[in-house]
Amino acid sequence: MTTVYFVRHCKPDRDWQDDRSRPLTEEGMADSLKVMEILKDKKIDAFISSPYKRSYDTIRAAADFYGKQIETDECLRERKSGMSGNFDREIFKKRWLDFSFAEEDGEPIGAVQKRNMEALSEILKKYEGKNIAIGTHGTALSSIINYYEPTFNGDNFLEIIDFMPWVLKMEFDGTKFISRQTVFRIKKDFK
Repeated sequence: MTTVYFVRHCKPDRDWQDDRSRPLTEEGMADSLKVMEILKDKKIDAFISSPYKRSYDTIRAAADFYGKQIETDECLRERKSGMSGNFDREIFKKRWLDFSFAEEDGEPIGAVQKRNMEALSEILKKYEGKNIAIGTHGTALSSIINYYEPTFNGDNFLEIIDFMPWVLKMEFDGTKFISRQTVFRIKKDFK
C-alpha cells in the first residue's frame, strides 16, 4: 500500500503579483507548523512539491522535521489563471463543466489534470509502498480527485476552496486508487 498525503498550501499573500513566488502570509507560515504536527507521526519517506513557493513552504517545516529534502516537480504546478486573480464562482463552475474551457491566457482543468496525473503516476511507481507528502494547490488536487472520482465537480471544488491548508490522505495499491480521507483542514477566506 502506498499512502500519499496531499497538502494543499496554507494561506498565501493575495497581494503578491507573481503567482509562482507568492509567499505565505504570517498566518499561513504559522499554519505550516500545524501541518508539520499532523505529518510528524506519519513516517513520511519522501516530500515532493509544486515548484510554487506557497506549496513548498507549506511542507518545508515537516520535511525539516524528518531531515528530508523536498523534490519539486513542474507538472504539479497550479493552473495558469487568465483572470488576473479575480474571484468569479460562475467562471469556476464553467471550468468544471467543460474541462477544455479556459479564459483568455488561462489553462483548462483538463490540461492541469493530465500533467498532475502523469506526475502522480510516476511518483506512485517510484515510491511504491512508501508514505509520501505532496505540496499542492486547490485546483491541482481537485483535478486528481476528479480523475478517480468523476462525481467530484465544481460544486465540490467550491466547498473546499476555503481550506488552507487541507491535508488529504489517499491510499493506492500500486497505481490503483483505494480511498481518500481528510486528515486535517483549516477554513480560511479564499478571497
